[in-house]
Amino acid sequence: MLIGLVGKPSSGKSTFFKAATLAEVDIANYPFTTIKPNEGVGYVKIDDAAKEFNKTSNPREGYVLNGYRFIPIKLIDVAGLVPGAYEGKGKGNQFLSDLNQADILIHVVDISGSIDENGNPVQPLSYNPAKDIEFLEIELDMWYFGILKKGWEKFARIVKQENQEIKKALAKQLSGMNVNEMIVQEAIKKLKLEHHPIEWSDDELKGLARELRIRSKPMIIAANKIDINGAKLNFHKIKEKFKDYVIIPCSGDSELALREAAKHGLINYTPGENNFEIVGKLNEKQKNALEFIKKNVLDEFNNTGIQEILDKAVFDLLKYIAIFPGGVNKLEDSEGRVLPDCFLMRNGSTALDFAYRLHTDFGKNFIKAIDVRTRLVVGKEHKLKHKDIIELAVKK
Repeated sequence: MLIGLVGKPSSGKSTFFKAATLAEVDIANYPFTTIKPNEGVGYVKIDDAAKEFNKTSNPREGYVLNGYRFIPIKLIDVAGLVPGAYEGKGKGNQFLSDLNQADILIHVVDISGSIDENGNPVQPLSYNPAKDIEFLEIELDMWYFGILKKGWEKFARIVKQENQEIKKALAKQLSGMNVNEMIVQEAIKKLKLEHHPIEWSDDELKGLARELRIRSKPMIIAANKIDINGAKLNFHKIKEKFKDYVIIPCSGDSELALREAAKHGLINYTPGENNFEIVGKLNEKQKNALEFIKKNVLDEFNNTGIQEILDKAVFDLLKYIAIFPGGVNKLEDSEGRVLPDCFLMRNGSTALDFAYRLHTDFGKNFIKAIDVRTRLVVGKEHKLKHKDIIELAVKK
């Protein structure tokens, strides 16, 4: 799974990225061995399943903090946007290339309206952040359209000559952008494109491009800089205008400050919570900064929004579930680690899917699975639930 962070210059995207990828504990393990300079490891948060057994899990990857398990996910900080990115302007080609494999996008918007369309500072509330959302939609839609349009006549002609099924042909052509047959079928059905693709007009292709983009690159809006005066007003306007989006107020600066303070032993803080405990010696400047965050962000919005955005992106929009391998009579592995592994899987995954996820041989030699909590035996078609702990029985 790959989450893409997008946004114009100075929107706070890099601060969001840094805050989201800053580990709270030095022992946090990094599971991804091919991290590029603009990629990092963030974490989604769930209850530590081991608590139910009066234990604390010992993750092989990720970490446990104050009763919560933090599961690693990969984030990519995509190059800044300029108008015409889809035409290759600015770092447009790099930006769009980076987005190819993203499963979901987090669009970081300066909700205070203190940055104009080019990323230059202006007075708060003097720029309408709705323009940023509309601008990104156009860039992405035109990017998809450009890919569809390139060689379309030849493509449509071959589809007709070889009597290919359009959903299969299009899914194959766009597989590098996470477009599958179901996505194509849903888009074609919604747009009622019942005539042959060779007859589709440019307007119809643009409509198809938009539908494919919406389905293959779901997006959540991070309404950043919510702690700036007047930003709350813009936030409510944006929520009213863009009702199809999940829009969450956030403060990347606040989250980064809290995580840095926690890392240096000045406070105890669990990402996503609405409080912290001072445990170190603070100077006056640090005290004032933390008091501001508590009053203007945590008390006002219940959290900084960063962790909430990551969790909603993975569990609500992408509908992933977290599954633990474990034993009915023993939660520990051979090295004594409690529930060392946790896997993020698509909603609807079965016990057999889970077996294959652990190892191909487990899938091939699957006998049965056991729900560790209920001790009930389940078959290979049994659909797993979020936070299930599953033991597998396989042929030797």
